[in-house]
Amino acid sequence: FNLYPNPATNGKVYIETAANAAKKVLIYDVLGTKVMETTILGKELNLTDLDAGVYVLRVQEKNKVTTRKLIIK
Repeated sequence: FNLYPNPATNGKVYIETAANAAKKVLIYDVLGTKVMETTILGKELNLTDLDAGVYVLRVQEKNKVTTRKLIIK
């Protein structure tokens, strides 16, 4: 699982996985409130709707789930 760039500065991040299958992406703010839920087929995730700050990014692909800290500047 690869997430870049982090911190995100241009409103986009790229999520690379070994399988590169469809991914369900959930983003939570620091209070645990879900602020975004989407499914991406490629590896580009658009973050232009989110304000600058620290978020928790949760990615589900097939039967795997991973969580990372995401910083938006």
